[in-house]
Amino acid sequence: MGSFLKDTLSIGFSKIIIILFSLTISIVTARVLGPAKNGIISALLVYPSIFMSLGSLGIRQSTTYLLGQNKFREDEIKTAITQIWIFTSICSLVICFILMKLFSKTGDQTLLVILALIPIPFTLFNTYNSGIFLGKNEIKKFNQINWIPSFVTLLLTFLLIVLFKWDIGGYMLSLIGGPFIIFIILLFKNKFILYFSLKLNFKLLKAMLSLGLIYALSLLIMNLNYKFDVIMLEKLSNDYETGIYAKGANLTEFLWQIPMFLSTIVFARSAASKDGLGFSRKVAQLMRISFIFISIGSLVLWLFSGMFIVAIFGKQFSESVQVFNHLLPGIVLLTIYKVMNMDLAGKGKPWIAMVAMTPSLVINIVLNLFFIPWWGAKGAALASSVSYSVAAMIFLWIYSVTVKIPVREIISLRRTDFDPLIKAFKRNESN
Repeated sequence: MGSFLKDTLSIGFSKIIIILFSLTISIVTARVLGPAKNGIISALLVYPSIFMSLGSLGIRQSTTYLLGQNKFREDEIKTAITQIWIFTSICSLVICFILMKLFSKTGDQTLLVILALIPIPFTLFNTYNSGIFLGKNEIKKFNQINWIPSFVTLLLTFLLIVLFKWDIGGYMLSLIGGPFIIFIILLFKNKFILYFSLKLNFKLLKAMLSLGLIYALSLLIMNLNYKFDVIMLEKLSNDYETGIYAKGANLTEFLWQIPMFLSTIVFARSAASKDGLGFSRKVAQLMRISFIFISIGSLVLWLFSGMFIVAIFGKQFSESVQVFNHLLPGIVLLTIYKVMNMDLAGKGKPWIAMVAMTPSLVINIVLNLFFIPWWGAKGAALASSVSYSVAAMIFLWIYSVTVKIPVREIISLRRTDFDPLIKAFKRNESN
């Protein structure tokens, strides 16, 4: 478990950097723009965010899986990725533009809509190609793809909305810079530009898309669970309530970075693992540890959320405290899903997530229809927390059946669970 722990700590450090950058960006936008304008930003970004999960076609995951299993050569996979990217970028931009113009209140602000769409092709390219680094277990390079865009976005946010005071348009411009920089680095420094070709490998394309489409549908349903409340708030409420919800939900997403960085390692290792059952037991151990850390972190944040949120975002976001507190129970329970789903996805079984997330999405939508008119942002948070909890319980049972490990064994905390961490600390002390 030594190299597993090393990779985990490496990604963990990268995630901490991303959290700090993202939190700073969130604070700046809250302080400078206020709740209503943050609500408009959330409404502008929700459709590209949801649609990119479908536009990504699960290519990163299928790339990791196919490369990890040595099913095709790396150069063949890179060529296929560039071909898929050109097609999906065009389709994503056109379809997402139409969706925003037809269904979003922000659709009449054409310039802002265009700015919201520009990052899509760059982000898709970066996402597709990061699967190569995961498939080869090149975690350091994978980390760079993740933290460099956040750093560039932070610098541009300060420049454009604090110094130049370009308001919402300035922030939308800052979101373009990060993905574009990594796109250029991958294209030229890592020589992905050499793999553009009109010669089609239909066998490889079929393998990537058939598996990738399942990953994409699974990711789409997951993202709808996370983002649909913003769409419904925009329809059933106002920009102020949307902004209040967005900042409360934004903080819970930082908590999710813990299971997310663990799940990245889990997926890469699971895709290459020859001992499926043994690896699933390691994943269960990892889930138990992350559940403990998230529970402790959530309790501390719940106790001090009032002071913390007002201190960083300002008094105008005081109502985000209740949003944050209502979301916490669901966030903690969904840790189970966040970590363990990547084990099944790495084994080439992404469709299993849809079985848990589909009923959860239905519950989310139905509850939002009732709760938002009554309680606004707080109602959306409560609906999400209930749906997340349902998804976690369903997935735990499905995972248990699929990997043939009893639920009690999966969730029972053991003293030995912390042995790898203890050994790592002792090793550092001896050095």
